[in-house]
Amino acid sequence: MSHAPRTASGQPPPPGLTAAVIVAAGRGIRAGGGLPKQWRDLAGRPVLAHTLDAFRDAPGIDRIVLVIHPEDAPRAQAMLTPGETLVTGGASRDASVKNALEAIEEDDISRVLIHDGARPLVSPRLIAEMIAALDDAPAAAPALAVTDALWRGEAGLVAGVVGREGLYRAQTPQAFRFAAILAAHRAHPGGAADDVAVARAAGLDVAIVEGDEDNLKLTVAADFARAEAILRGRAMDIRLGNGYDVHAFGDGDHVWLCGVKIPHSRGLVGHSDADVGMHALTDAIYGALAEGDIGRHFPPSDPQWKGAASEIFLAHAIGLARRKGFRLANCDVTLVCEHPKIGPHASDMQMELARIMEVDMDRVSVKATTSEKLGFTGREEGIAAIATAALVAA
Repeated sequence: MSHAPRTASGQPPPPGLTAAVIVAAGRGIRAGGGLPKQWRDLAGRPVLAHTLDAFRDAPGIDRIVLVIHPEDAPRAQAMLTPGETLVTGGASRDASVKNALEAIEEDDISRVLIHDGARPLVSPRLIAEMIAALDDAPAAAPALAVTDALWRGEAGLVAGVVGREGLYRAQTPQAFRFAAILAAHRAHPGGAADDVAVARAAGLDVAIVEGDEDNLKLTVAADFARAEAILRGRAMDIRLGNGYDVHAFGDGDHVWLCGVKIPHSRGLVGHSDADVGMHALTDAIYGALAEGDIGRHFPPSDPQWKGAASEIFLAHAIGLARRKGFRLANCDVTLVCEHPKIGPHASDMQMELARIMEVDMDRVSVKATTSEKLGFTGREEGIAAIATAALVAA
């Protein structure tokens, strides 16, 4: 039996949507280029365009709120997509965040991630982990433990050594229960270094989540060169996987294909629900990750998987891909059978696979062919499926 996640107090996390607030109202020009750093070019696009895309592509983000300086409104408006909200920032960072939170107060928001617009390399993995952390805590923040020696300097000379035990380098996105952080900002006098400081001033416990070395904040010119190198490295990491599966016909009055129940004169025989299309796609994803096949992760000898919905397998495979730092670029499933006819159901199959994997439908292809009455599929003894999946580093 599955259970809803619980908080440390034993209560389930609040229902509602998850919003991302991207703070980009600053005027910092230390990075050079004559523009605030969030508008400078990075690999051919503004820094902020990369940041927005990171949250648009991340599963679990329902709303995006962009906080900008009023002078930047025209260029920011051109960058937004439908459903995203533009908010004018305040005189300080915490005032800008407060403006954003109040702008969506009447919406059904239960969780909010607050992120620096000048951190364009945040990964889907980190975003997902920040959302998940709110199942057990009212607030969470990513950070990296300090590993270098720390000195105190005076007049260009080392004046002392500072212990690094228990010290962390803070990152964003910082994640919060929405009602709690809104109340905290309203009660805060202002001048906070970040939203964790606001939360702690209100008495909120903030859980530490392991951050990401690539999630750097662009501050000086050298940071841009490093960020471009990271982007080039990500663009080159492409994984391809193939999957093939077969199930024989047996007794029954329907078949499951790519998550859709189709009436038929016979059923498919298998340990689970015998969804041959979803099995092939799942194996394609595992293959791209060099993670074997369904049998490695869900052994057919284990009775708990008897009759299981294949959605469980596919969701595990795509979740594993995200945890390893990859996202689905596209996938293609071909069903090989004489009957049932796939065409009338292909769109529903495409929609169901996209839902399970939390991707746009245009990244999922489902099609069918016959074997011209040759072989076991031609004799209608069963159905075969071939799938290909392309993963790219997130």
